[in-house]
Amino acid sequence: MARLNAHPSGRHFLQIPGPTNVPDRILRAMDHPTIDHRGPEFQALAKRVLAGVRPIFQTRGPVVIYPSSGTGAWEAALVNTLSPGDAVLMVETGHFATLWKKLAERLGLQPEFIAGDWRHGVDAAQVEARLRADKGHALKAVCIVHNETSTGVTSDVAAVRRAIDAAAHPALLMVDTISSLGSIDYRHDAWGVDVTVAGSQKGLMLPPGLSFNAVSDKALAAAKGARLPRSYWGWDEMLSANANGWFPFTPATNLLYGLAEAIDMLMEEGLDAVFARHARHAEATRAAVRAWGLELLCLDEAGYSNSLTAVLMPAGHDADAFRATVLQHFNMSLGQGLTRLAGKVFRIGHLGDFNDLTLVGTLGGVEMGLALAGVPCRQGGVQAAMDVLRATATGAAAVRRAAE
Repeated sequence: MARLNAHPSGRHFLQIPGPTNVPDRILRAMDHPTIDHRGPEFQALAKRVLAGVRPIFQTRGPVVIYPSSGTGAWEAALVNTLSPGDAVLMVETGHFATLWKKLAERLGLQPEFIAGDWRHGVDAAQVEARLRADKGHALKAVCIVHNETSTGVTSDVAAVRRAIDAAAHPALLMVDTISSLGSIDYRHDAWGVDVTVAGSQKGLMLPPGLSFNAVSDKALAAAKGARLPRSYWGWDEMLSANANGWFPFTPATNLLYGLAEAIDMLMEEGLDAVFARHARHAEATRAAVRAWGLELLCLDEAGYSNSLTAVLMPAGHDADAFRATVLQHFNMSLGQGLTRLAGKVFRIGHLGDFNDLTLVGTLGGVEMGLALAGVPCRQGGVQAAMDVLRATATGAAAVRRAAE
C-alpha cells in the first residue's frame, strides 16, 4: 500500500512559463567551487559573459548584469534614466505591465497607462497618436512588455519604434523581454530600443537570480542628467568596473558560470534555430487547444506568443482546480491565472530547454487532466499537436543544419 505523501516517481514536469527547467549542462556548470571574485579566474569569467551575452540581445552595446529578479532590472531601467515627476507612457497588456506601472508610481514617476483588454498587444497607432499630442515632450519614456507572461500575447516592438519615430518624439523606448529573450526573436539595436530588461529564469534556462539591462548610447546620455536616487542599481559604477572584468559588489558567481554555459548552448544551436523551435512548439500547442475546443486568451494571431499559451477555461470551471488535478495525478505544474485572470485561465509554458517529446508529454498531461477534472472538451489535442510536429519536422531539421 502506498504511503500518504509518498514522493512521486519520475521527473516533475515544470511547465509554467518560468522559471523553466534547467538543463543538466547548466547545472553541472554551476556545480563549481566558489572562487575569489577579485581574482583572475573570475575576471576571465566576467569578461566572457559580458561579451557573450550581447549577441543574445542582438546588441553591440553594454549589458549590465545584476544579482536580482527581473523586477530589479525594471527599477534599474527607470532610476538610471529618469527624474522625479517625469511622465512615462505605458501600455496595459497584462499583469506584468501593470506591475511595472505600479513600480514607476512608487519611484515618484507619473505613468500614463493606455488601457487594454489583456487579450491584445500594444497598439502602435495609439502610441503614435499619444506622442503626437505631447507637443511639449513631457513624456520621457515609452515602456512596453514584449511578451506578456500573464496572457501569452507578444507585441511588435519594431512597430512601436516606428511610431515613436513617426511622431518625431525624443522619448526613450524601454522594453521588458523577461519571457521572450532567448525564445522569441528580439533585436535591441535594430529596433532602436534604449533599455532592454531581461531575467535569467526563462529563455536563458538558468535559475532565478540574474537580471539584465541592455543599454543604448541615448540611454547612457540620459543617465547623466537623471535625478532619481540610485546606488545599487547605478549603471555608472557597474560599467566602469565591468570594463576590466569586475563588479562593484559581490556578484552571483556560480550563476555566472551557468550563464556562460547557457550562452554557449544558445549559440551552438543558433538563435534562428532557437526561435524556430519555439515557434514550432507554440503552433503545435495552439493546434492542441483548438482540437480540445478550448479558447486561446490571445485574440490577435499576429500576437501569439511562442513562449507560452494561455487557455481560457469554459464557464463554470475553475482553472486552479484543474491545475491542482494535473499536479496531483501527473506531477506537472501549469501556470496559474494572475489577478484579473485568476481561476479563469491556465498557462502552458513551452520555452527554454524544451523538445518535441517534452511537449507531447506536457499536452498529454493536460488532456488527461481535463478529462479527470470534468472539463467539457473534445479529445484529440495531443494527436493534433503531433500532426503539426510531424509535418514540420523536416523544416526544423533544415533550420538546425543551417545553424551548424
